[in-house]
Amino acid sequence: MSFLPTPPSAAWLHQDARSGFEVAYFAAFEGGWRAEGWTTAVEEGETWVVRYDIRLDAAWTTRRAEVWGRSVSGERSTVVEADGAGRWLVDGRAAPQLDGCFDVDLESSAMTNAFPVHRMALPVGARAEAPAAYVRAVGLGVERLEQSYERLANEDTRQRYDYAAPVFDFACHLVYDESGLVLDYPGIATRAH
Repeated sequence: MSFLPTPPSAAWLHQDARSGFEVAYFAAFEGGWRAEGWTTAVEEGETWVVRYDIRLDAAWTTRRAEVWGRSVSGERSTVVEADGAGRWLVDGRAAPQLDGCFDVDLESSAMTNAFPVHRMALPVGARAEAPAAYVRAVGLGVERLEQSYERLANEDTRQRYDYAAPVFDFACHLVYDESGLVLDYPGIATRAH
């Protein structure tokens, strides 16, 4: 399975779980990829803004994520770094609870669900666990998120996956475009650009 190149930018309208908007920019960077973006939202009556700068290697494995956030409780920032072999640092300190993760997943972002899909390149019918270093939108706490993806048959140029995150009792059917970016994330976001 291969994807077309990512566009220079993409945007998502966040809805249902929160009201908001996300914009991301993509570029080749030091033999891999860089994704920069911003999300603004209102969720359960609370406003927040998150900015991110994520570096991926050529295989779409997360190597570094700098995340900045602002909510009524103040400003925060965190740096999450990975060695590419499943070991992580959070703000320079070892984070053994994240061992075995290869992706960063931002609670504030629909875009970060592109990382495991690119990295794993699952054939139709295959299912894989894809635990991630999960960065919360408010407070930027980092925790392990167990999740899985199962590749379904394509319909036209779109790719489809069954996604599950059991800790949230959440499962849905994700639809991706030909470049591997989410088009429809039920209950979370839809692609706006």
